[in-house]
Amino acid sequence: MLRLFGLLALLWTLALPAIAQEVPADPRASTGGAQTLEDIMRRQEGVKIDDSFRSDLTGNPDAAAATTDQLGTLGGASDPELWRALRYGSADITTQARNPAATTLMQDGGMWWLKFREGPLLKIAVYLLGGTLAALVLFYLIRGRIRIDGEKTGRTIVRFKAVERFGHWLLASSFIVLGITGLISLFGRKVLIPAFGHEAFSFLAVISKWVHNNISWSFMVALVIIFVAWVAHNLPDRTDLRWLAKAGGLFGGEHPPAKKFNTGQKLIFWAVIVLGGSIALSGLSLLFPFEINLFGHTFSTLNSWGVPGWFGMADLPYPLEPQEEMQYAQLWHALVSLVLTAIIFAHIYLGSIGMEGAFDAMGKGEVEEQWAREHHSIWAQEVLDAEATSRESN
Repeated sequence: MLRLFGLLALLWTLALPAIAQEVPADPRASTGGAQTLEDIMRRQEGVKIDDSFRSDLTGNPDAAAATTDQLGTLGGASDPELWRALRYGSADITTQARNPAATTLMQDGGMWWLKFREGPLLKIAVYLLGGTLAALVLFYLIRGRIRIDGEKTGRTIVRFKAVERFGHWLLASSFIVLGITGLISLFGRKVLIPAFGHEAFSFLAVISKWVHNNISWSFMVALVIIFVAWVAHNLPDRTDLRWLAKAGGLFGGEHPPAKKFNTGQKLIFWAVIVLGGSIALSGLSLLFPFEINLFGHTFSTLNSWGVPGWFGMADLPYPLEPQEEMQYAQLWHALVSLVLTAIIFAHIYLGSIGMEGAFDAMGKGEVEEQWAREHHSIWAQEVLDAEATSRESN
């Protein structure tokens, strides 16, 4: 008999792992099927989990009917099924408001956006803008101001006409105002409230928002003006290769030949047009919420092409809730603006203290002839030849 019991115990011991594999333990058995602490922690960390154990429990297979019955005409019953139906967007919500986001009463998916805006985005701004300024200071200390090498002639050449300078300064001034007000709106709660308090920041934030929204139109008009005025002069050509090979003479040595715009200025021009155009487009989607959806269709197209897989990424999210469209637009608007601001820092430096005689081009519209010969020799010779031909004909 003892041998029989021993044999049965041995068989049970051998069979127990197989039984455990066939009938896995319910990870939520201890909570009666509700979410666990691990579920909550993973969701807060932004990890995507299968939460069908919650989203399917809306009190009725027909979630819309269940929610409508619960709401009735005298108000809703505060029960878990109702709130789950509202949260997961399965409830049949009706409202007098007609905007696309009116029926989305809960959108906790936006927590990642809030965390990114308050944390990583602020660090990106500090490292990018602060790093650019530090690099420019270091360049100035090492290289010094780029001087006019030859003897000044005392003669000037018309560099930019009045309409060109108007477009440039309209773009520059509007961009500076937009940058300041944008930073206030973006990081004011994190940086300014601790320094000045809620009341002072509230007043500043309201003014900044109004100024930002209205000055944006000047920025867009200026983009069009400079594009029309200068696009023909900023097309790439063979002179760009030689300019790049010598780094434009920025680090010393001879300044390579250049037309009206050298390669560095062409790069800045196209950065302003492309990045500025993207900022303007995302800005329009924010000025007119839910009317211009930029990301849902783009994500769907990239997924169909398999682009995320090229970088070892999962598919981009699609479809997007109306609020998610706005969240992506706001982040894109901020990130591209920060990149363009860093580029403009370098442009401002070279156009002011970094290079002798450069500011006169936009300040007065005329430049010293020797400066033109050194930095834009091809263009300078064309202008001088045209002036000589004009004098001879007269």
